[in-house]
Parts: sequence; structure tokens; C-alpha cells
Amino acid sequence: MPKKTHASLGHHYIVEASECDPKIIGSVEKVQQILVKAAEEAGAQVWSISFSKFPPKGVSGVVVISESHISTHTWPEHKYAAFDIYTCGDAIDPEKAVIFVLEAFRASTSHITEITRGLDEGDKIYFHSFITWEEDFEKEEKKDKEQKESKRSPKKK
Repeated sequence: MPKKTHASLGHHYIVEASECDPKIIGSVEKVQQILVKAAEEAGAQVWSISFSKFPPKGVSGVVVISESHISTHTWPEHKYAAFDIYTCGDAIDPEKAVIFVLEAFRASTSHITEITRGLDEGDKIYFHSFITWEEDFEKEEKKDKEQKESKRSPKKK
């Protein structure tokens, strides 16, 4: 008889953000504001905030939330930011935070891994599963623009 699969204890998003705006991801104040706002957008309760400039140009920081954390390190000289969001339970929506950060950093492409953590089959032996995908925001924006333009253009008969 197959064992019943139980709900997960948490979700962990690991994100690689490419072609970010270096002025944004190089600013301690802006990165901190973005990650705090991302936590709020997801419905999380912020407990603690710690950010600092990391030589030569990057920013490192963490927002501790009641549901776990959001953390980042940025490399403005490479237009690259890495961040992760780990949440426990189902009370908040971590995907909203991921989308908010990517848009605020003005990333053109991202590689996202979602790890569902704390799964068990009733035996209290915990495991995780994961999925990975890539988002190309420039291609999506170009496709959306082309679709809007084709709707405006009169059709030839």
C-alpha cells in the first residue's frame, strides 16, 4: 500500500539574476529597500535586517522574516545578483517576492530553482524535491510588444 505524501514544511527559491541594473544592485540602500519590500509583498513579517557593502562593489544582506529569510549578494561589475528566499509553511507567497526582486533589479534573464523542503511519506524521514527554469524577460517583453503592435496594425486583405 503506497504511503500518503504529506505537505511540505518549506519552499526555497534560489535565483540567479543576469543583466541587472548595476546602479541598483550596487546600492546598499536600494538593495535593502527592495528585499524588505519583497518580503512585505509576499506577506511575510520582517524581524531583522542586515546589509553591507562588500568589496569591491557588491552588496550582501539578509532580511530575517518570521517564516525564515531572504538573502542576497550582488556583483554590479558583472550586472549579476544571486538571491534566495526560504519560507516555512504556506502563509506567504515566496514567488511574489522572487518576481518583485527580479523586476526591481531590472534583470533581463533569471535562472530559478524552487526546492520544496521537508517532505516526508509519513515515516518522518524528510527529503526535498526541486524544479528549475529560466526566465528571459527581454524576449517576453519583445514578444508582448510585437503582439500589441500586430493588434494595432490593420490587416491586409
